[in-house]
Amino acid sequence: MGEIVRYKRDVWGEEVILGVSWDLLWVVAVAVLVLLAAHAIIMAALANKKMDKPSAEGRRVARHEGIDRMFHWVMALSVFALTITGVAPIIGLRIAWLDIHWISGLILTFVVIVHIIRAFLWQDFKSMILGPRDFGEPFDSAKKPGKYSFEQKGMHWAMTVIVLAVVVTGVILFMQIDSPFWDRTNSMPESRLGLMFLLHGLSTLALIALTATHIYFSLRPEKLFYTRSMVQGWISEDEMTANHDTSRWSPNEAD
Repeated sequence: MGEIVRYKRDVWGEEVILGVSWDLLWVVAVAVLVLLAAHAIIMAALANKKMDKPSAEGRRVARHEGIDRMFHWVMALSVFALTITGVAPIIGLRIAWLDIHWISGLILTFVVIVHIIRAFLWQDFKSMILGPRDFGEPFDSAKKPGKYSFEQKGMHWAMTVIVLAVVVTGVILFMQIDSPFWDRTNSMPESRLGLMFLLHGLSTLALIALTATHIYFSLRPEKLFYTRSMVQGWISEDEMTANHDTSRWSPNEAD
C-alpha cells in the first residue's frame, strides 16, 4: 500500500492517511497511452480497406435531444476544468486553481443530479441497462445493439460510478474549506480527512483514464458519426441500419 497511499503523523504522533500517491498519475498516463496506442495499431492492422462506410447522406434520425447534448458538453467542460486544476499543482504549474476547481465541481454536481432525475423520469432508462445479450455483442458481429452498444453502456456505467465517487468525495472536501457559503471549521478528524483525499485522488485517476479512453474512441474514424450526433443530434438512416438493430431501436426522424 505504500506505493498507493501517502501517510503523515498527526498532532498525536499517530500515522494517518494523507492521500493518494501522485506517482500513480504517471503510471496511469503511461498505461493509458500504451493501451490506446496498441489498440490503434491492432485496429489498423485488421482494418478492411475495401469496406464501405455507411453514408451520412439521406434521411436523418434523431439520436440525442438538445438538452442531453448540452448536459454532455457541460459535464465534459467541468471534468476538463476539474482535471486541469486538480493536476496543475501536482505537476508544478502555478495557477489560482482552488476557486476554479470547486466552482467546476459544483457545476458537475448540479448537472449530474439533473441528469439522474431526467434519466429516471423522462428518458428510456432501460435502454442503458446491461443485459446478458449485450455481453455477446463484442464476439458476434451479427448481434447488433439497440440504441446503445455494449461498449457504450459499459463506458456509461463506469463513468457513472467514478463521477459519483468524485462528486461525493469532492463535496465532502469542499465543506472543509473556506467558501462564500461558510467558514472553515476543521471539524473532520485528520484520519477521516485523509481517507477522503485518498478516495478523491483514486477516483480522479480513474476519471482521467476513462476520459482519455472516451476521447480516443470518440475520435476513431468508425465512431465519428456518434460524435457528430452528440453535436448535431442526428445520425443517418444508413448509419443506423449498419450499426443498430432497428427492431430494438426505432428513432424518430430528425428535425
